Amino acid sequence: MTWNANTISELYKSRWDIEILFRDIKQLLHIKSFIGTSENAVMIQIWTALITILILKVLKAIAKYSWHLSNLVAFIRLNLFVKIDLQYWIDNPFEENHSPPQQNNKQGVLF
Repeated sequence: MTWNANTISELYKSRWDIEILFRDIKQLLHIKSFIGTSENAVMIQIWTALITILILKVLKAIAKYSWHLSNLVAFIRLNLFVKIDLQYWIDNPFEENHSPPQQNNKQGVLF
């Protein structure tokens, strides 16, 4: 009862951001149930889902094309095993001539 209105509103906003994150995980990654039931298996699946959402949101943020996150997830799911230059593809997803990525054998480069 000693908190002011700003503190309560900031807590509510933070809670809402967490709710959106878990909604994205549930809806976009289609996690309906856990494969393993041990504590370790559940933790691995939760961490894997969180890392996947983080990577997808980073890809969405760096893309020049204005993706909706659900569309990006669907298109990546369809093209998961296609060898393309990912950065070029997320910038120009509907261009016909996608060339295979150049062989860069640099260690430690993520994108």
